[in-house]
Amino acid sequence: MTLHWVPATERIDLLADPVATALSEIEPEIGQVEVAEIDPGLADTAAFCERYGVTLDESANCVVVAAKRGGETRYAACMVLATMRVDVNGVVRRHLDARKASFAPMDDAVRLTGMEYGGITPLGLPEEWPILVDAHVARHARVVIGSGVRRSKLAVSGAALAGLKRAEVLSLAG
Repeated sequence: MTLHWVPATERIDLLADPVATALSEIEPEIGQVEVAEIDPGLADTAAFCERYGVTLDESANCVVVAAKRGGETRYAACMVLATMRVDVNGVVRRHLDARKASFAPMDDAVRLTGMEYGGITPLGLPEEWPILVDAHVARHARVVIGSGVRRSKLAVSGAALAGLKRAEVLSLAG
């Protein structure tokens, strides 16, 4: 099955509400973002890539991290290629100046983002969250990411992700 990419602003019905709102505010700055409808049962990266012919190094995952220090929990989003693992307890924990860092519980990630698990994306995240973009993602001409819902995917340049207002480019792999 092939993907049919269209400008995301033409199919906001395929986006979570926070993503559609964010896109309308930032698209001219970051360039065109495209969306393609997919089978929601195939939203998980490995199944998606196998079914739609996208390689793992063309696909980027958004991992929500909960960082704790002194009784306070702060959240951040980490963008890494699907071929990589985020060094949450090393690189991310130190960068966020946290005593402890871990993957955010699914229920928290869904509630705080307003997005579906398996579709969380850096577009439309809460204002106070930093977006940590791995350098490998930032260098990509085009990566496939979540759309906030499981029934579609977005395509965007790595430079656009690195250029988001709260984005920082790091080497996130351990």
